[in-house]
This record gives sequence, structure tokens and C-alpha cells, in this order.
Amino acid sequence: MLELRPGCECCDRDLPPESPEAMICSFECTFCSTCAETVLGGRCPNCGGGFMPRPIRPPAALLRHPAATVRVFKPGPCRGQATG
Repeated sequence: MLELRPGCECCDRDLPPESPEAMICSFECTFCSTCAETVLGGRCPNCGGGFMPRPIRPPAALLRHPAATVRVFKPGPCRGQATG
């Protein structure tokens, strides 16, 4: 089951479970669409993979399987310091 991480790893923008702006790679690294497209060029700085829109979990399912609350924030990819 996806963690549905609460924020962009690059700019720390909030990405609630219902956000259509959340993008993930195959390892669930989570970025906002702006960072994924413009800053990172469509490539995950952690694994080198591509991004897909993160699925939206229905509200009823969130009651039983809530989104993650731990934030991952690595501003390095925004400064171009990470490699794929």
C-alpha cells in the first residue's frame, strides 16, 4: 500500500492525500508536479526513475489506511546536488 507521503521532498510543499499535484517514482519518492517537471526534469534524483501521478486514495479508505505523517525533505535535488 502506498504511504501517501505528506510533502514534496524538494520544496517541502504540502501534498495532502487528495492532491492531484503529487508525483511519485517506483520507490514512492514524492515530489510536487512543479519540482518533478521543472527542477528535476522528470527524473527522480534518488533512484533515477521517472514520475507518475500519485493515485488518490478514496476518503473511506483513508479512514482505515491513513496517509503517512512523516515528512521527507531533501532540498539537495532542488540545488542540483543529487545524482540519479
